[in-house]
Amino acid sequence: MNASRTTTIIPRDVPRPASGGRKSPEEPRHAEESPRGGELTRGTFVPRSPGAARLDRTVAVKAAVEFPLALGLLVLASPLIAVALVAVKLTSRGPALYTQTRVGRGGVPFTIYKVRTMAHDCESLTGPRWSMPGDPRVTPLGQWLRRLHLDELPQLVNVLRGDMALVGPRPERPEIVAQLVRAVPSYAARHAVKPGITGFAQVHLPADTTVQSVRNKVAYDRHYLRAMGPLLDLAIYACTLLKLVGAKSLYARAPRRPAGGE
Repeated sequence: MNASRTTTIIPRDVPRPASGGRKSPEEPRHAEESPRGGELTRGTFVPRSPGAARLDRTVAVKAAVEFPLALGLLVLASPLIAVALVAVKLTSRGPALYTQTRVGRGGVPFTIYKVRTMAHDCESLTGPRWSMPGDPRVTPLGQWLRRLHLDELPQLVNVLRGDMALVGPRPERPEIVAQLVRAVPSYAARHAVKPGITGFAQVHLPADTTVQSVRNKVAYDRHYLRAMGPLLDLAIYACTLLKLVGAKSLYARAPRRPAGGE
């Protein structure tokens, strides 16, 4: 394939990531501009729009389709997970399987499973905080596991448990969510669906490091909520595979401004 001929799954109405002090066009100007009819769940506003019933049906069908896919992937990935867990146990102190509380659909917390990539109990003094490039808390083995995304494979169990989906917004920790809901009024809209192992925002944007980067991610997550369906999920699966093999340039390009301008 000619790398100069790239494709993209970014539609015309997806906003360009905001920068500096500019406001994402997807973000309401005030909290009271969020869609009415929502519910306050564990401190986060979860919008309930007129299309909520249709969304519920879409989520149910999506879960029914993803369950056998996740089961098959877990069977195939089990040897890799086992090797990763043994390697972590032999090279660093602490449990190899890492559990952490994340916020799921409706603002309900759940326990996520990952292969541990950081030093054991590394946040005991600092509290919850994002991982940054060159983070000294990440072990040498953890750097490779993260680069290959092998640390994410145990989350297939979360899909089978019904906590997560294969595709959806990335789940965040309750302590950080509480801050982001105040800083980004539209943030809680992403809790309308189950969080995902991969997603529209994840395949296009880097990991969160600032509030501004979260605003960019939320704009993409809200587009996914509007356009979610089998075809978009298939495109995200394909982009995820390309990203894993280092071929992101085949689909990625600078996002366009929303139709009609800002």
